[in-house]
Amino acid sequence: MKTGLIVYVVGTEPADWNAASEMKTIRQICQADLVEIITAQWGHFDVLDAWWSLLTRGMKQVICMIGEFAPNGRLTLQERKLCLCE
Repeated sequence: MKTGLIVYVVGTEPADWNAASEMKTIRQICQADLVEIITAQWGHFDVLDAWWSLLTRGMKQVICMIGEFAPNGRLTLQERKLCLCE
């Protein structure tokens, strides 16, 4: 079963943040087939928009997590997971 992950980011991303690189890292760590990130400046409009994008690209399980930027500028994921689709 293909798994998609939505990361809803709270806070403002650093100016030098590389979203593409971060998505690759998150995908490997969380073992997701596709990752969508929602931030104020980059990514999808809202969770529903990202969810629809993942569903139309064949994801059968979609999980949503909260992310926030650490002082060093790296995106950290919270432990809580919300299963949107299974």
